[in-house]
Amino acid sequence: MTQRLVSIHCFDPRGTKVGGMETHVRQVLRKHPADMRVLMIGLDDFGDLEIGKMVTITVAGREIDFVPVLHIPTNAQTTAAKNVSNSVTFRFAKALGRHIPKLRRIIAGEAASAEVERFEFAPFARMLGCPLVVMAHNEGDPKTDKMDSVLSRHWRINAMAEWMAFRLAKRIFCVTPKIRDRIAQKYPSQAKKAEVLTVSVDTDMYHATPFDLSDGKLRLVYAGRLDEFKDPSLMFRVARRLHEKLDGAFEFHFCGSADPHRFPEFAAIEAYTVRHGALLPEGVAAVMQKVHMGILVSHWEGMPCFLLELLASGRPFGGLRLPQYDQVVTQGVNGRMAERGATVEDSEVLASDAILAQWAEIKAGKVDPQVVHDKIVPWSIDNQMNRLFTALRDIARKGKPPATPSSVAVAAE
Repeated sequence: MTQRLVSIHCFDPRGTKVGGMETHVRQVLRKHPADMRVLMIGLDDFGDLEIGKMVTITVAGREIDFVPVLHIPTNAQTTAAKNVSNSVTFRFAKALGRHIPKLRRIIAGEAASAEVERFEFAPFARMLGCPLVVMAHNEGDPKTDKMDSVLSRHWRINAMAEWMAFRLAKRIFCVTPKIRDRIAQKYPSQAKKAEVLTVSVDTDMYHATPFDLSDGKLRLVYAGRLDEFKDPSLMFRVARRLHEKLDGAFEFHFCGSADPHRFPEFAAIEAYTVRHGALLPEGVAAVMQKVHMGILVSHWEGMPCFLLELLASGRPFGGLRLPQYDQVVTQGVNGRMAERGATVEDSEVLASDAILAQWAEIKAGKVDPQVVHDKIVPWSIDNQMNRLFTALRDIARKGKPPATPSSVAVAAE
């Protein structure tokens, strides 16, 4: 080992929390180079680890060091907080601050650099003495765009955290050009640090398989959280309309831990919805093989991991267009997209019609799953993640190689 890679994120790598940031972190844990030893600082979902103590765990066949700084049960992480102090991010940051002296001792003298996905954690990485890479995922503006209530009410906190993170970072990787351009406009002194590195997809795990058309039923999937900007209400309305248009030959598949019942529109589609619950990437890949298409109707996104995973699985996309989707979706080849309408009703019709047009092409044999997969290969982990690991090497502080601890591995299943 020549270097320590410190990853700070408020989830348990042994758990099943889903989202774009979690997907990225799991890719780092699975694909980090052999000469880097990962120290992940995170949450304990299960209450089986000693808080603040480093243990060795195995994630997707790779051994990493893990220090949980707080225990929060999984079911307590999925409900949107009513105020900042009750949010998972705030509670994690508070616990992280208490453990900084112990964490500094763990990596004292080691060659090390850090990467964070949330701006709030950037100061803590610097307190550890680690040069820092910041990943910028979100295009949305908490002040003006649809977000969960805490972020939208306290947008100034997010703005301050962003301002601080960009100044503390040595390098900034943006998942879309729009984020990079916004940094250049809003923080011109930091623009030279920023470059585009879109999210990646594991094209070995997510691979093309033939469509199963044996029963003539359209199976549509969404995997991820049910944040407000994803517009779950509209997504459920589209599913209801598709069920009606197809005379019941329709299923909606949902992969995620969130409770869809908090949206009144879900009641109308519950009878033909298959809820798979929270799944690890392997589980999501298995669901993709059983469905025909995926849906997104978001108000804004970065570059959704779900979209890349869907396409890598040989399954086309149907829904509402965002500009960055044009990088990966070609109309009539691997998807059908519509513009958001002037009203919710218009958007429902437009998204449904796009999906129905794509479904007709699938049934007519005009969509080749392997072609859909091949178009996404440029976004594979192997083609992209090396840039991140090279940056982490370049900025690392000098020091001794991290030791390989002798603690007993804890299986991360």
